[in-house]
Amino acid sequence: MAAPLYSRLWHAGQILVVTVGLPARGKTHLAHAIQRYLFWLGVKCKVFNLANVRRDVLGTLEELPKDYFGTGPKDPQTLHMKERVWERTQEQIETFFEEGGQVAVYDANNSNQKERNAIRRRFSDRKIQIMFIECLCDDEEMIAQNIRSIYQYNPDYLGWDLMDVTKSFNIRIEQHKEYYEPITDPSFPHVQLLNLGQRIVMNNVRGYLQNRIVFFMMNIHNRDRTIYFARAGEALVEHSYKADAELSSLGAEYSETLCDFVTSLREQRKPHFDEAPAPSQRHSVSWFSDQSKPISPLPGRPQRGLEVWCSTRKRSVLTVVPFRELGCKVFELSRLCEMNPGVVDGMSMEEILQRFPDSVESKERDPYRFRFPRAESYHDLAIRLEPIIFELERTREDVLIVGQSSVLRCLIAYLQGNKPGEIPFIQVREGDLVEIRPQAFGVSSHVYSFWDPEKKRKERDIEFAARAAAELADESTANGDTVDGDAVKPDIEPASAPSAPPALDTMER
Repeated sequence: MAAPLYSRLWHAGQILVVTVGLPARGKTHLAHAIQRYLFWLGVKCKVFNLANVRRDVLGTLEELPKDYFGTGPKDPQTLHMKERVWERTQEQIETFFEEGGQVAVYDANNSNQKERNAIRRRFSDRKIQIMFIECLCDDEEMIAQNIRSIYQYNPDYLGWDLMDVTKSFNIRIEQHKEYYEPITDPSFPHVQLLNLGQRIVMNNVRGYLQNRIVFFMMNIHNRDRTIYFARAGEALVEHSYKADAELSSLGAEYSETLCDFVTSLREQRKPHFDEAPAPSQRHSVSWFSDQSKPISPLPGRPQRGLEVWCSTRKRSVLTVVPFRELGCKVFELSRLCEMNPGVVDGMSMEEILQRFPDSVESKERDPYRFRFPRAESYHDLAIRLEPIIFELERTREDVLIVGQSSVLRCLIAYLQGNKPGEIPFIQVREGDLVEIRPQAFGVSSHVYSFWDPEKKRKERDIEFAARAAAELADESTANGDTVDGDAVKPDIEPASAPSAPPALDTMER
């Protein structure tokens, strides 16, 4: 299902999801993934990270006393500092629930039974359901990758060297192992995750929403991967859903350029274009920016493969032909087809306003749910795309999704945690490649411009006009049509660019 449907699930009650586990086990990645999914369902959800509160209250790592971490004897002042951070976090969670929040995710180690019992008592007294998620990991490569992600994105380690971060975190892991207590109490509602999805054990989990969270966790992983989004190429017949036209000559050129650009970008080479890739816009990012430290791949790990997903519409299928010829796996998925415009398919703006005079006002009032008769809204499209979202979470390779802008808006909104009402306003321009990387601390996004559609269309129009003029001049010369001894030169203006799509976004290029 999609976002607004789940605003009716308030009867599921308020839920506190508590992460449990040693450092570098993927807890933060899991917490933000759950938040992203619940946003999509329309559930008011927020992650409360203990380390973020600690930085706000106490400052950077360098400002902490040396005995802050670890299990040895602690100075009374240090104990007071830890108590302040813990209390501030609990207060923030309580305020969130008091202000109408439904699911809070408490992201911390919570490594011993005493801490977990204190959390359970405090929030159970407020009639809040508790669900513990214990992250276990015996995959050393996954732990190493998690530490590398911490080096790249964790504010605690700005300016640190990777070797120093690895050494510091390994010491912290060993310190936590000394007092770590796994969940064994059968009365605790909890889920145990081994290697973030390799094995899942449920105990005493109840309620529809809690089970939806568990089902989501069965489909996720925290492997590094990149997801790309690009529009399909120009069709011979634009703004007509029923036509299902093939690519124009310009669309075919676009598909080759897209393939060349994506291939060059993934190989970390400068693409063979006049300009190097540069950001053309910046999407709103829910939790993290794209300012990260560069890092080389783990030694011995091969480059991830690239899967290409497209709709079953001809323009999308033909746009990805160059990728198929390169040997990429191409999946044609009917759920990726654009929104059906219904009865206004192919109508001009004037025809739409004449037949549906209130349509502009209705769409401005609720652009997410607005639909014409026998058409789809963004809400309908979001419902249709939920299986794609789960497949996207399961996939471990890089993915390029090629389609129309309405579909791309919905999927980008899911990854970035945008609200449903923001979906119609996300820009996915023709000629842009949107790059999104899910990370432990949220997502990073970047947009590259590799194609100038207006420039290309002007060049095409000038070429067509010149060719037509030459043909008419040749025809006039062959027929002997002259004026004062000169061949007639027909007065031909360059063909105008294709008309802009209807303002109501009924059809899209």
